[in-house]
Amino acid sequence: MSPTEASPLTVPELDPELTVREISGFIKERVDAAGARGVVVGLSGGVDSSLVATLCVRALGAERVLGVLMPTSFTPLADVEDARSLAGQLGIRTRHVNIEPMSEAFFNELGCSMDLERFRKPMANILARCRMVVLYYFANLERLLVAGTGDRSEALIGYFTKYGDGGVDIEPIAHLYKTQVRRLAEHVGVPQRIAYKPSSPQLYPGHKASDELPLDYEMLDPVLVGLFDKSLPPAEVSRLTGVLVDLVERVAEMFDESRHKREAPQKVR
Repeated sequence: MSPTEASPLTVPELDPELTVREISGFIKERVDAAGARGVVVGLSGGVDSSLVATLCVRALGAERVLGVLMPTSFTPLADVEDARSLAGQLGIRTRHVNIEPMSEAFFNELGCSMDLERFRKPMANILARCRMVVLYYFANLERLLVAGTGDRSEALIGYFTKYGDGGVDIEPIAHLYKTQVRRLAEHVGVPQRIAYKPSSPQLYPGHKASDELPLDYEMLDPVLVGLFDKSLPPAEVSRLTGVLVDLVERVAEMFDESRHKREAPQKVR
């Protein structure tokens, strides 16, 4: 089977209005239970953060949602403009924090450089953790919860930074695959240019999701459904999706290698 043909393994279709009600109810319930005044969301100009911000507004009202933009010098201007535009569309307050000076302080003290391949991953993770620190600053300052923007596709393969974008209080869309996120974002009014924008974490100059993922999300999500929702072996997932078995096995390896990211810190029993 060609990967472009219809696959027997498909990502489930959402009832969009029911999904919006469920997620909005979850957000409100968790904020109320914590006695928080609202939520803070890091706005990247991408689909995940745009959907989460939109759902938070649906749940709480615009006045209880703070969006924080945290670009660097290599963040594409279009992403910053998309984040600002989305915030304006939603009517939420925003703060703009340049995280480059604080991350550079870490890099200088540690003596690392993006020019050397061995430093690239730890430096990228420092950037993600700087963003987490900024979000919790505003959370503490204004008694807010930090709303995470990670989705199921990213969680299953460990495509997030522990105590970075993974360091949050609530995860409103963590049960949705990326392709579901895109469709739901379009349903709730996120502009198409954002809903279907290629993923680009921008943790180093030119950083794209395709640099690190074995498949694009349209192909990855059915593989994840087969491996983790249907519990099928890689060879069967390969047969049903048309994706090379080596790539399916790589996805399974990424799940195993990142297991520690999805678990609470282990303790002596």
